[in-house]
Amino acid sequence: MSTTVEEELSEDERAGLELVRTTGGIHQSDFWKELDVTSRKGSRIAESLEDRDLIEREDTVYEGHNTYYLSPVARDLDFSLLMAGNNLSPLVGEEDVEPESDVFSQWIMQLAYE
Repeated sequence: MSTTVEEELSEDERAGLELVRTTGGIHQSDFWKELDVTSRKGSRIAESLEDRDLIEREDTVYEGHNTYYLSPVARDLDFSLLMAGNNLSPLVGEEDVEPESDVFSQWIMQLAYE
């Protein structure tokens, strides 16, 4: 029986992946603080997730310091789940939704990883 890459993750790596996915992206300097691990351990977790192609790490400057921005990798997404007929389902209803909003983007990303 084969196992998936995610099934082979340690508890810390699973927590890190979940954090990146639920935030839609996070700076590595905040990543390890949110996980309540040392910066060194947080870096190892991020590197491991990147090596497994579960997240992307991009060089960036945050609060005046060089760091990485960690973002989830989208794979084989079925956007038909977002459709209601010919309309994008979050836009169906009485409320106005701004497709450019962060809330909308985070909702889409959350759906992609569920």
